[in-house]
Amino acid sequence: MSQELQDLGALIQSKQADAVFGYEVNSVGELVMEVSATSLPGFVELLKSNSNCKFSTLIDITAVDYPSATKRFEVVYHFLSMYLNHRIRIKTQVSDSEIVPSITEQYPSANWFEREVFDMYGILFSDHPDLRRILTDYGFRGHPLRKDFPTTGYTECRYDEEAKRVVYEPVSLVQEYRQFDFMSPWEGAEYILPGDDKAEGAK
Repeated sequence: MSQELQDLGALIQSKQADAVFGYEVNSVGELVMEVSATSLPGFVELLKSNSNCKFSTLIDITAVDYPSATKRFEVVYHFLSMYLNHRIRIKTQVSDSEIVPSITEQYPSANWFEREVFDMYGILFSDHPDLRRILTDYGFRGHPLRKDFPTTGYTECRYDEEAKRVVYEPVSLVQEYRQFDFMSPWEGAEYILPGDDKAEGAK
């Protein structure tokens, strides 16, 4: 199988030499190719229509954030060939300000995947039919899967019984909740925890 995928990678690269930067077969038997973002629509059209590929199913689109990299984001596509039982992973590097071409014309199921990547990472897709948030709420600020997004977020929401509606409030942490004890409970604490003194007195 590995040699078969290597041959497939060489074939795809020969047909899309300007788009492909490199390829390899990873440890789980997937063909991984790195391509340029601007070439994505034509590249995935080849994956779908070529008789040696027949990658008929788009499995997922996601991204990885590398804040210190020159091109901050890596957008990752997973395809499956139901006809040839092959999997392929496509990676493309994009900068913070770069716009990625949408592949919704080639794979309509990319619609919600691209919306999710936009919502979680803030990556824009050109020619997308309806690029808006899909997981976070209306008015949400920021993109939660970026490495620079605060772990507590910016706001919290709750249902206000008096106002009879959901209200948004700035996140505020009381200082006592910032003190953490990372000692493993299986190693045994060398101090008395609150409530333990009562248990000792009951023996």
